[in-house]
Amino acid sequence: MRRIRAAVATGTLLAACAALLATAPSSQAADAPGFHIQDGRLLDANNKDFVMRGVNHAHTWYPDKTDQALKDIKAKGANTVRVVLATGDQWAKNDTADVTKVVSQCKANRLICVLEAHDTTGYGEAGAAIPLSKAVDYWLSVKGALVGQEKYVLVNIGNEPHGNTNYTAWTNDTKSAISRLRSAGLGHTLMVDAPNWGQDWSFTMRDNAADVLAADPDRNTLFDVHMYGVYDTPAEVSDYLNRFAAAKLPIVVGEFGDMHSDGNPDEDAIMATAQSKGIGYLGWSWSGNGGGVEYLDLVQNFDASRLTDWGKRLFDGANGIKATAKEASVFGSDGGGTGPGACAVTYRLSDWGSSFNADVTLRNTSDKKIDGWELGFAFPGQQKINSVWNAKAVQSGAGVRITPESWTNSIPAGGTVSFGLSGSSTGANTAPTSFTLDGRTCTAA
Repeated sequence: MRRIRAAVATGTLLAACAALLATAPSSQAADAPGFHIQDGRLLDANNKDFVMRGVNHAHTWYPDKTDQALKDIKAKGANTVRVVLATGDQWAKNDTADVTKVVSQCKANRLICVLEAHDTTGYGEAGAAIPLSKAVDYWLSVKGALVGQEKYVLVNIGNEPHGNTNYTAWTNDTKSAISRLRSAGLGHTLMVDAPNWGQDWSFTMRDNAADVLAADPDRNTLFDVHMYGVYDTPAEVSDYLNRFAAAKLPIVVGEFGDMHSDGNPDEDAIMATAQSKGIGYLGWSWSGNGGGVEYLDLVQNFDASRLTDWGKRLFDGANGIKATAKEASVFGSDGGGTGPGACAVTYRLSDWGSSFNADVTLRNTSDKKIDGWELGFAFPGQQKINSVWNAKAVQSGAGVRITPESWTNSIPAGGTVSFGLSGSSTGANTAPTSFTLDGRTCTAA
């Protein structure tokens, strides 16, 4: 990625634009089904403040590493992972089934999943890059993997969607992308990257952020700056982030490193300022960097036991991930949800060869009531759900997500809810053996 040095900051104060947000719906936080923005803060589905502390992982180039990488990233203390996906325009497409699998892996590891489309990188300057409009096409093509995951997933529309050419188009392009996604029914928090290869040295995103947020009918847009060589002094770091904070505009540092070919970013200032302002940050990147930026690997060769100097700084240093990360409350770390093993599932199968019924009972074995739930499992064969009662089902390939009807929404401590499935099958039809409730493993009874 090519980055260039910032000009002297002379842009309009963001605070002067904050009045544009006065029309945001006052009931939004109470009604939001998942992550949402309120008063410039990112809140989770329990209306708890959530500050990202995590890393980027290049899934699209290393899909066979993802399962272990997410386990290791969580073990290092992260609460978020930003996952590189491809639309199929520059790199092989990550389809609905693959995205579903990634989301499931994030949830199993109690990591919030930021999904980003990478093929937009440097559009207008990088010859193979695609516009944001094509990234929107991609998200709509994998919509089945996204809907229902608003509590666990943020959609980062396009990585670094403009280079240093025609970057003034960023504002209208971003508004259009948000509008299309909202019209298609995506209610997720949408994360939008800055132009200028993510670094916004032109202050295009900074000076138009309030206008973009006001144009989102859900007022649920999070802005993402990437801090590399442009941000090599504490003054540049604090000036940029403080303007967003003062204007109550939501911002995250979606990428940064401890060095770069375009200059030496001040990672100490980035982490300290982010911590003091309650701003999220995501280091680039877990492992697998090439093209002369191998020094940005946090671990060597995907080996969690071999932290690089950059990895030691990010995870273990002052204002680092281990010292500051807090798990999202939707995983039950803040008084809600269930604990590991605090649920049990009974799946009773009636098989008639080419068709089947299944009676499923979900038991809450914790000492707390569950309000709202999502049961996940994968069929072991070629089963397809045709209908469901007392619940709702979404199937993508073998993966299945079950959510409640209003009358099965609550499960008292020690209580149960039951629902049924009717479907068709080809070949052997056996019961699923592994279940998750809200991303946590359940006992198969």
